[in-house]
Amino acid sequence: MNIQRVKDSPFTPVDKAPEPELGCDAIPASRYTSRDYMEKEWENMWTKVWLLGGFLADIPDPGDYICTEIGWESILLVRDSDGDVRAFYNVCQHRGNQLRVPGIGHAESFKCAYHHWEWTIDGEVKNIPDPDDFPQGLPCDKVQLKEMPCDTWGGMIWFSMNEDVEPLADYLGVVPSHLDAYHFEKMVCVNDATVEWHCNWKSSIDAFNETYHVQGIHPQLMWCLDDVDVQTDLYDKHSRYLVPFGAISPRINLEDPKQIPGPMQDMMVAAGMDPATYEGDVTTVRRDIQKHRRAQGNSIGFDISDMNDDQLTDDYHYFIFPNLTLNTHCDSLMLFRQRPHETDPDKMYFDIWNFAMPKEGEDVPERANHRELVHGKDSLGLVVDQDAFNLPRVQRGMHSRGFEKGLWIPFQERRIRHFHKTLEDYVGE
Repeated sequence: MNIQRVKDSPFTPVDKAPEPELGCDAIPASRYTSRDYMEKEWENMWTKVWLLGGFLADIPDPGDYICTEIGWESILLVRDSDGDVRAFYNVCQHRGNQLRVPGIGHAESFKCAYHHWEWTIDGEVKNIPDPDDFPQGLPCDKVQLKEMPCDTWGGMIWFSMNEDVEPLADYLGVVPSHLDAYHFEKMVCVNDATVEWHCNWKSSIDAFNETYHVQGIHPQLMWCLDDVDVQTDLYDKHSRYLVPFGAISPRINLEDPKQIPGPMQDMMVAAGMDPATYEGDVTTVRRDIQKHRRAQGNSIGFDISDMNDDQLTDDYHYFIFPNLTLNTHCDSLMLFRQRPHETDPDKMYFDIWNFAMPKEGEDVPERANHRELVHGKDSLGLVVDQDAFNLPRVQRGMHSRGFEKGLWIPFQERRIRHFHKTLEDYVGE
């Protein structure tokens, strides 16, 4: 099936990016299994880049905070007394006790539960019990919570442990200009979950950076998306691919194009079309869904005027280095954050958020509560469950003596090679 793409876009660029030279050497499996490499990543990459910490909608008022974790570090993202968003290390300056547990909350101040040292929501010392008991005087009365760079984009809060990090806008590069059309800041979180997976965080990144595995791990998706004719664009640190939805995979030999597959019919129904009266075939469904939604305009309940026609069906799938995967659709966002384990290169934390665009005139759904899930017991949805089942086996195979050469990366998986090239730029290998 030959996918036709829009030729221009008023907001999100659709032009194919130039292909950089990335080489063709195998990627060493030791990057996924070595504690030494894990430590190099921490010192040279994780502590140098901008990282997603949470969402502005979760801290609307002064004193609202998010406590998030990365590696050994715990971070407080706080709406201060002036209404600005700031980031502090979540650690009392007395004996190192963490001030808050992970999650979302509100505080008039941050009082350490150990010795009741207390800090304002602006990070300043508020109270130290028994101040006359310090034989050296009270040098700590001037000590503030240690602050770090903090900024926002897309309704998201970002922080960096690098005091000299470049501005967030420079770090994100082309991403805001590409994705502002989706208006993430207007979306509501309808699913929020974390699960520990027994694989390296990069194994998870790799799994969501290519469609080569759809035929093996997600065969059901071949009936509603084209996993072959995928446009891949590699930018400075980040990348994307444009996946046609409402199309059928060329890997499928469909005998009767008039027989619309069930998953494709579901897309039609979601768009307000009736498959029973549809006169086209599988080759016209994608374009007709786009035309139908465009004809409806804002009557579908949300604004699509900033999007091109392809964005009304397709997954504009972005990767923001080092650990964010964004599946963007005209009315929703599925966001993955992959975090390294504190000590074990064979484990990671997988965060998943689903956002939905509220429709005008309908009740806005409540913000979903965070859930801590158990791998193999709790479901993240069929597609992610399929990846979650496979990734621990990938990780075990990385340790095999039979896997000596490392990862061979074909051209269609070049987002993985681009990711590793960016990682090398930080780690130094």
